[in-house]
This record gives sequence, C-alpha cells and structure tokens, in this order.
Amino acid sequence: MIEIFPDLLRGIISTTANVLLMASLLQPKYSKKVTLLTMLGVLAADLGTAIYCYLSGNLTLLSKLDIILFAVLCIAVRPMFKDNFMQWLFSYITLQNISDTVIILSFLGSRHLPYPAYANSLLRIVLFGTFLLVLLRYVRPLYRQAVEHWTTYFTVALGLYITFNYYVLTADDVVVMLAEQAIPLILVIFIGLAAYGSILLSLKNLQREFRVKEENQKIQAEQEYLQLAAGNMSQRLELMVEVSAQNSRAAHDRRHFNNILLELLEQGKTGEASALLQSQNQTTHEISKVYCENPAVNAAVCHYAGLAEQESIPTDIELDISTKLALDSLELAMVVSNLMENAISACRRLPRNQASYLRFTCRSVGRLLLEIENPCTEDTVLDEKGYPIAREEGHGIGTKGVIAFVKKYDGELLYKIEKSVFRVRILV
Repeated sequence: MIEIFPDLLRGIISTTANVLLMASLLQPKYSKKVTLLTMLGVLAADLGTAIYCYLSGNLTLLSKLDIILFAVLCIAVRPMFKDNFMQWLFSYITLQNISDTVIILSFLGSRHLPYPAYANSLLRIVLFGTFLLVLLRYVRPLYRQAVEHWTTYFTVALGLYITFNYYVLTADDVVVMLAEQAIPLILVIFIGLAAYGSILLSLKNLQREFRVKEENQKIQAEQEYLQLAAGNMSQRLELMVEVSAQNSRAAHDRRHFNNILLELLEQGKTGEASALLQSQNQTTHEISKVYCENPAVNAAVCHYAGLAEQESIPTDIELDISTKLALDSLELAMVVSNLMENAISACRRLPRNQASYLRFTCRSVGRLLLEIENPCTEDTVLDEKGYPIAREEGHGIGTKGVIAFVKKYDGELLYKIEKSVFRVRILV
C-alpha cells in the first residue's frame, strides 16, 4: 500500500476535482444533499477502479478505463441535472479537457522538481484549484451562456477531446507517451486554452454590447414617454393659460369696478352704488389662486384643484416652488398633473363610506421634495419594482413619464401604500 500511496494520492485529487468540476459546470436539479450523495457515489466508483489499476501497476490501463468509466458514470447521473443531453455532453467534454490539461501539465512539470511523485500531486492541487477558482468566481455566468449556445462552440470542445483521447488510446505506455509527446501536447493545451478563452471573451463582449444596447433602448423609451407626456401636458397648459388670461382680465375689470364704486360713494350716490353691487353679484368670475411662484406648476395645480373641488374632494396644498428651477418647469408641471390626476381618479373609486382627500406638499431643501397623499381602495397594489399597477389597458403612461422624469434628473421616487393610504414622494 505504501508503494501505491503517491499514485493513490494523485487519483484522489483528480477524481475529487473532476466531481467538483462536474457540480460547478452543471446545474443541479435536486437539493444539495441529493446532489452531494450522487457526487460521492461517482467519487467512490471512480476511486475503486483507480485503486485496482494502481495495485496492478498498469497506469496505461487506468488512463483508458478512466475515459470509459467516467463517461458511463456521468451518463448515469445526468438526470440529476437540469441540462439537456447536448448541454450535458458539452460540459462533460469540457470537464475532460480540463482534467487532461491538468494531468499533462502536472506530469511534465513534476519531472523538473524534486520528489516527482509528490510534486505531481501538488501541481494537480494547484492547477485544479486554479481552474475551479476561475470558473466559480469569474467565468461561470459566461460559461452558462456558452452551454446554452452549445451548437456554436461544440466543435471546439469536441476537437480537443478527440485529440487528447487519441494520444491516450493509441499509447502502449501512457507514461512514455507523455514524455515523448510533450511538445505536441503542450501545443494542443495552448490551442485549447486560447480557444476557450476566445469563446468566453467573445461572450463577455457580446454581453457588454447587449447591456449598452439595452440601456440605449431604455433611455430612448424614457425619452419617448417624456415627449408623449409633455405633448399631453402642453395641451392641458393651453387650457390653463386661457383660464389664467380670463382671470387676469377679470382682475383688471374688477379694478375699474372698484374705482367706479369709490367715485359713486364719494359723490354720495349710494343708490347707484348699491345697484352696481347687485349687478356685479349676478356675474361670477373665477378667481385664480396662487399655490406657488412657478407659473407652469401653479397653472397645473389650479386646474386639478378645481377638478377636485368639482368632485367634492377636499384639498390641502402647500407648495414652495420658485420661478427659477434647476429642472424644466414644463416637465415638473407634467409630473404634478399626472400625480394629481391619479390621486383624483383614486378618490373617485373609493366606496361611499370612505372619506376622500388630496394632500399635496412640496418643500425646497436644496432640492425639491414633493409628496402627494390620498386614500385608495384595498385592491390597490404595487408591482415588484414598487410602481403602481395600471388597472386598465392603455393606462400607466403617466406613471412611466414620472419614472422617466425622476431618472432624467437623478432623483428618488418612492411609492407606498399603508392602511389604504397611497403616498408618492419625489426628491429631485
């Protein structure tokens, strides 16, 4: 037993590493416990064959049997993994290519080191450990992409596999073959590493290009939402500007009326003044309220506050929004309009026994902090990203416009539902 200890040590290292590589390259279908027991079974069977060959001293037989046995064992455990047959075959061939690379390099390297038998084992540990570390930490996601597109890369893996096995299966003495064919084998290993490296590098570049393309598409979509929402908002603002103009004319007429009234009172013509007041009471003018200094936002708030009043929805609005902003006033007015419109719509859907209200506050703290609060029905929910779910087909554009606005100005957006109260907070 002492005589075969160096061989046995190498066999344990190689078999254990192969099992770990298999578990790393493939996707388990069942629990970790079941997968572990399966891998231990493969390990025991492979080691049993290795010990038999070590006792007989026939390393050439072991190298040939190992190719067949490990293939049989891998086929037997394939149902334990999610990969289909061809994906599994690609991973199995890749595993064998890694194993052959390590065995060849450790053998050739140990010949130039003291205690070659033990140096071989040490080199195997280092090389297998390096492959496992690189695979698990750096290239596993890319490798899984290669597995999913195995048809593109299968011939590369198969060509290396056939080349390695040709040298092993045609050798009368595997040790002599490794010594005599050192340079061709090293060249094959170099080509293999270069091929796999090129595959992974190309996948990484494709992945990067896809992310850039996806990000560009997302930015373009957000810009389209902003343009669409801004177009709708411009139509609303035209109406709001007209209302504001009417209010300005009414205020101008009111100044003339007051001057006439004062003149009549100074002349002591109280009867004429009383008649003038009675005629004035018969005509009502809409008085524009000032919620904030910003004209665009104020027009939007006035419009929707008026709609809320028509719906008998109490409003509590306190805004601190100046004329000069670091962001586009029209886009901010668009966002305010969307949020207030959604709040009014939510209040319309409330049951009769639930009180409605709309609370809108905005504070200037270096940046603008907006918060709108309104009651909502119990079935109002947010999606997995924390955004409101549109109830009807074609709705939700306003919310997407709000999201695009916040992203454009690198702000923060938070929707929250608590005890049938809906809150949205924006910091820009």
